[in-house]
Amino acid sequence: MKKIKIKYLLAFTGVLAFSYAHAQNYTQQQQPFTGVIGKTTADSKEAWTPNVKAPKGAPNVIWILLDDVGFGATSTFGGVISTPNFDTLANQGLRYTNFHTAGICAPTRSALLTGRNHHYVHEGGFSHTVLSAGYPGWDGRIPSDKGTIAEILRESGYNTFAVGKYGLTPDEDATDAGPFDRWPSGKGFDHFFGFLGSQTDQYQPDLVEDNAHATPDGRNLNEQITDKAIFYITRQQKVAPNKPFFLYYAPAATHAPHQVSHEWSDLYKGKFDEGWDVFRKRVFENQKKQGIIPANAILPDRNPNIKAWDSLSPDEKKLYARFMEVYAGYLTYADAQVGRLIQYLKTSKQLDNTLIFVVIGDNGASKEGSLNGDIDRQVFAQPRDEQENIKHNLDKIGEIGTPEGKQTNYPLGWAQAANTPFKYWKQDANAEGGTRNPLIVYYPKGIKDGGTIRTQYGHVNDLLPTTLEYLGITPPEYIRGIKQDTLQGTSLVYSFDNAKAASRHRIQYYYIFGSRSIYKDGWKAEVYHHPDFTDYARFKPGVDTTNNFNKDVWELYDLNTDYTERINLAAKYPEKLNELKALFEDQAQKNHLYPFIDWEDVLKGRIHHTDGPTVNPGK
Repeated sequence: MKKIKIKYLLAFTGVLAFSYAHAQNYTQQQQPFTGVIGKTTADSKEAWTPNVKAPKGAPNVIWILLDDVGFGATSTFGGVISTPNFDTLANQGLRYTNFHTAGICAPTRSALLTGRNHHYVHEGGFSHTVLSAGYPGWDGRIPSDKGTIAEILRESGYNTFAVGKYGLTPDEDATDAGPFDRWPSGKGFDHFFGFLGSQTDQYQPDLVEDNAHATPDGRNLNEQITDKAIFYITRQQKVAPNKPFFLYYAPAATHAPHQVSHEWSDLYKGKFDEGWDVFRKRVFENQKKQGIIPANAILPDRNPNIKAWDSLSPDEKKLYARFMEVYAGYLTYADAQVGRLIQYLKTSKQLDNTLIFVVIGDNGASKEGSLNGDIDRQVFAQPRDEQENIKHNLDKIGEIGTPEGKQTNYPLGWAQAANTPFKYWKQDANAEGGTRNPLIVYYPKGIKDGGTIRTQYGHVNDLLPTTLEYLGITPPEYIRGIKQDTLQGTSLVYSFDNAKAASRHRIQYYYIFGSRSIYKDGWKAEVYHHPDFTDYARFKPGVDTTNNFNKDVWELYDLNTDYTERINLAAKYPEKLNELKALFEDQAQKNHLYPFIDWEDVLKGRIHHTDGPTVNPGK
């Protein structure tokens, strides 16, 4: 009996493998049969559709996406936090200083992976239950007609791997029972190792491998994902050394919780005792010297509600400096893990034929750590008096960065410092501080102008068309039998060899929970919408949190002459403002932004109602 069961199990496994292989090549299977079918094999002729192979010598591709870093954090872009591996990649590649994200995690990742705007692929907010809504731009379910880079490259002869943070699987699907069509495996990745959500503990992560949850081994997650990435590549290369791979490497760093061993955080002991005001000025001058920002740029004032460092008590300075030491160590550690991956590629003689994109942050530095920093308190915990917060954190200062510090995030003052030279933070889709992130492009075989800077306007939805154009791959009309929608991003390949080329990505909208903006040819109209996240998250008790989109005040900036959005020109150029507002409305309609949803709608439970009529999927 056992033998029979085993026999059927093996047969069933074979059927699954056969079905999976056919699913991968579904598009090719639709081609007409070109052989001959007779009555017997004697008068018949077989015909096979060959498996698609990538062009000979096609480069490997790696996309590296960090989390919540900030424009001015890394030494690579003028910061004082050491990132030697990013420095090396940039010194041999290109630094893009006018590149943009959506302003928050999941929207950025959906736009990146699909080459389309985030509302257009249904990711107006998140795929989490409480942050999604039953509207076309907001349900958090990327449609199959908007294929990912992994699906396209797998159809083009690549193996595809992802490690780290995914963030695009609906909560309702994120169990071992699936369904799995919106897990990474259902979106084109041969293998995945990481977590499906937005945030996880770095030592006890909500870990997944392929289509099932896995048990963490106790090490920092960033080390585990790097090991797994190397393992996937090594295993593939043993059996198919000439087959290229695509790796999506998306560490949790530097999203909260900031957790890293003392050997990294102690590298920065005493380095931030002078505070965030000195930090901003120092980074700002570095950026000018390196040509990261224009010589005529002016550093904006501190954001509202952030105190001057010199006005803080000794206890506050001690506490806040330690938060930043941990954050800096965490970022340097993340850079070192990327360095391990790069060293592996170099040692295995694959680096020279690997095209690497590094996006340093999926949005600006995080404003989710409160004015006083967090160690063990949830983002939307009951508000506390400022002095209570400080005392609580001082009592637990030894837990900052440790496994016990399960919510560790630095104070708001350091977030603005990490975003130097810009105003505001993550979630602020109106401001460059929320949406501008550094980009590195590395490929020694193809980049002739290594170590130089590019100022062309770019957006995360540009990386998919950039990659495809550089590889010589035409976006497929069908993926697994499903006709594909058009791409919206603009390839950046035109700028690789021409630092002075005019920007081709000329229009881009932004919207995150009420904050919004529209960019066109250097002009930008924007709205800082209230209530925003900080109105609720215990920063300003007593603030009126009643939303009214009609009371929002539009501002206007000329980024060509005002790099850091200091001078509001709305009153001076009302015609230009009206032109951009009309353009925003056009983009809102085309990309399914409506209805507008903000934090009040989220926190008062106005979205994700599932009490409508029940639909029987069998009918």
